[in-house]
Amino acid sequence: MPKPNFRFTHYDLKEQRAGTIIEVSLSAVNNVRLMTAPNFQRFTEVLDFKYIGGVARKSPVKLAIPESGHWHVVVDMEGHHGLADSSVKLINAPSAQRRA
Repeated sequence: MPKPNFRFTHYDLKEQRAGTIIEVSLSAVNNVRLMTAPNFQRFTEVLDFKYIGGVARKSPVKLAIPESGHWHVVVDMEGHHGLADSSVKLINAPSAQRRA
């Protein structure tokens, strides 16, 4: 089975609620891709896949989880000089304001 021919860092975010913010910090310009579990599987098999994000020129990058489910973040060097050092932080979804 083919694998991507570039280096990448994978973060398994497990189950996340819609609206949760993902903050990715990078040491250099790289691609940041937020994707569902099936799309991550397609990514690893070098098939067409869908993702949220793209080239990250500034750090940190913030992306919102669009729907509840199992999510993955990939930081990769495709088209860039090298793989950036990276870290991912989850920021809880904003809660609905309650009226008294």
